Amino acid sequence: MAHVDEPDDVPSLVLGLGAPDVATRGYAAAELFRRGRILARAVAGRWLADSEFSKHFTLDDLRSPRTTVGIAVEPERFEQIRAANGSPRLADVPPDQDAKEFELHFPQDVRLDILTTRDPAGTGAIARYLAKFGEGIQQIELETRDVDAATKILRLHFNVLPIYPATRPGADGTRVNFFLAALPDGTKVLIELVEVPALRR
Repeated sequence: MAHVDEPDDVPSLVLGLGAPDVATRGYAAAELFRRGRILARAVAGRWLADSEFSKHFTLDDLRSPRTTVGIAVEPERFEQIRAANGSPRLADVPPDQDAKEFELHFPQDVRLDILTTRDPAGTGAIARYLAKFGEGIQQIELETRDVDAATKILRLHFNVLPIYPATRPGADGTRVNFFLAALPDGTKVLIELVEVPALRR
């Protein structure tokens, strides 16, 4: 779906997330996160230049919102990565969504969401992604204080339409919507706007 103008070693980086040694896992996570941030900036940089849009985000020094890179993996790899990283808590995903997930956190605010399908033979978003593209960067999550307001601005100011007509429940009590945004090379990247409950910010 999305491309980065770098060597196509994403599969080996995904493997590295399940490595037995911390250094290999940390390198793989940091590199996947870096590449995800490049994709996010390629599409969201223009959005964030809009003052009405950017006011709904807390921006870092690079003018980027708090970002999590979503990595889609096969169910067996999901369990391998989870075990190698101390079995982090599984997110509470709404039952109507075909996904299992957990978060990984590394130094320098590197944040990954490891995602898999509940039904490898199903037609859910993660299953479709894995069948078409294999394991890799499936989505970039940008944290917002008001997903409805940000969605409205994307629609009115940039003619970028959400995948869902209304904000929907996400994992662990979040509110989310998704946007399939075009990159300069003509490929697309899935951006998820995530509104985190105030008590968890």
